Amino acid sequence: MLEILHEDANCIIINKPAGLPTQPDKTNDRSALDMVIKYLGRQAFIVNRLDRPASGILLLAKTSNSAGKFSKLFQSDKVDKRYWVIVKNKPEKENGQLEHYLKKGSKSKKSLVFEDDKKGGKKAILNYELLKSLEHYHLLEIQLQTGRFHQIRSQLAAIGSPIKGDVKYGARRSNPDRSIHLHARKLSFVHPFNNEKVSFEAAPSNDDPIWKAISV
Repeated sequence: MLEILHEDANCIIINKPAGLPTQPDKTNDRSALDMVIKYLGRQAFIVNRLDRPASGILLLAKTSNSAGKFSKLFQSDKVDKRYWVIVKNKPEKENGQLEHYLKKGSKSKKSLVFEDDKKGGKKAILNYELLKSLEHYHLLEIQLQTGRFHQIRSQLAAIGSPIKGDVKYGARRSNPDRSIHLHARKLSFVHPFNNEKVSFEAAPSNDDPIWKAISV
């Protein structure tokens, strides 16, 4: 089932489940883009992306013109993007800002993290806040200031707090369904076609016992 959070003449916003690729890849598995195209009965255009093992808000444009406007908006600093992550190791401080330099590894398909730009990395900044703690897990809210490849995953791993299930970035074990506990929770912006301030929220999977236990 395609969970639609919003639809208008210019875009459709969905809640992507973990494990579903954003767009077709070499696996030839069904993608979120395939599902939206089938639902609309015509072409659609991806504006923002989510890693396959992550879940949450995806915005797709309905025309090439609207895709251009939304893409330009998302490339600016005028979109407020909030993510929820579950980690086993709580950060030393309950809230703060992380700043690193990231470089995509050519062979590892990972983001390599550096403290300065001497290795040619791009600056990556995020803010985080501890929302809730259980006995073994902690829920953080992430606000991105930049949009780099695997930014949240790599930066949290760099401070010793890899995302639950994310073995690529240092988690001790994978989740049974190969998902990671990274969820695009909230998206807020001024709509480029009507100039109205809009905000959308997507709930994490209620079928996942950890999300169910820790969500606030």
